[in-house]
Amino acid sequence: MTAPLFTRTDPALGEFSLRPVVPSADAPLLHSWVTHPKAVFWLMQGHDLAAVEKEFARMAADPFHDAFIGLHNGTPAFLMERYDPAHRELAGIHAAEPGDVGMHFLAAPTDTPLHGFTLAVLTTVMEMLFDDPATRRVVVEPDARNTAVHALNKAVGFEVRDTVSLPSKDAYLSTCTRDQFLAAQGDHR
Repeated sequence: MTAPLFTRTDPALGEFSLRPVVPSADAPLLHSWVTHPKAVFWLMQGHDLAAVEKEFARMAADPFHDAFIGLHNGTPAFLMERYDPAHRELAGIHAAEPGDVGMHFLAAPTDTPLHGFTLAVLTTVMEMLFDDPATRRVVVEPDARNTAVHALNKAVGFEVRDTVSLPSKDAYLSTCTRDQFLAAQGDHR
């Protein structure tokens, strides 16, 4: 597998890191995650293994969209997608500004949840995105019905800007600047 591109340590939960998805090798794991009932908002419930591999291979070849496996203490535990909102997902819907980066994340389904884990995952994702000095603002468009992710987004500094209709969902268009993220981190320390 490829080496991690970003690593951080959470004082309570340990090491979190991200590495690029390798579609052919990671497809079975990703398939088990994105087709799980808890991943309903990923809209891949009926996908077979070949369809999941094809989707992540498409992302790997797309200059405006990529995907990462997140590791928790060395074990795959979450997924993150990064995209350019001027060219993908929100093109024509959101007036993207220079430095905008789109993001999706998924904590892997588990039978043994850890308190604070998903917030630590989202914090890791945000730290990775803001580790790039060119990133000025993170943009997300979660399904309006996904109340759990709305609470997490708010906890790391996202502000809902609008409700938008996308082909597959009504979504809360939300943004988080570097300053909003840093201010939210101060609230958690």
